[in-house]
Amino acid sequence: MGQSKVLYSIGKVILLPAYKLIYRYKVIGSENMPREGGLILACNHLSFSDPVLLGLAQKRRLFFMAKSELFRNKFASFIIRSLGAFPVERGAGDGKAIKTGEDIIREGNVMTIFLEGGRSKTGELMRPRSGCALVAQQMQVPVIPACITITGNPKHRFAKRVIHFSKPLTPQDMGVTPDGGRRELKNATNTIMDEIKRMREADRVDNKKG
Repeated sequence: MGQSKVLYSIGKVILLPAYKLIYRYKVIGSENMPREGGLILACNHLSFSDPVLLGLAQKRRLFFMAKSELFRNKFASFIIRSLGAFPVERGAGDGKAIKTGEDIIREGNVMTIFLEGGRSKTGELMRPRSGCALVAQQMQVPVIPACITITGNPKHRFAKRVIHFSKPLTPQDMGVTPDGGRRELKNATNTIMDEIKRMREADRVDNKKG
């Protein structure tokens, strides 16, 4: 992977105060992120700010699958690759991207996947894709569900947000085995999404109370 540790660290230092001021975000459950070891971070996807918010909300360096269109410009490609992104052909069953993700996990890093496969234009959760469960099944690694919830005015581009990390779901929790089939993947995908839904609802209720 072409991620630059130096550029990544500098980016966090620069962006942290700016994003804290702009989004006034709150973090819940960052202690659930293990300090080391390969794993998958699975999150919903609301805006282009999501990768940065996830990176700022906890201490691990993150790697991301990103749509291939973002890599067409050479300068933009250099920057986002340096920050840990790599291209995926959406809807094409991109085996190369899956292999890259597995290599990232094998090296003890955090592979971040947006579970819905793209940004939600309505702000509501969309149908989850099975890619996350597939990698977890093949690699037999835990998945940490994460949820970004808008708690301010949803019509405002810079509305307040909550970034919530759940406890890790082990392969046993998800019911994925190395030789499992499609039904296993579907059930595991629903298990991950159900946890994201739970966090989203809890954060919305807490916001109404607070």
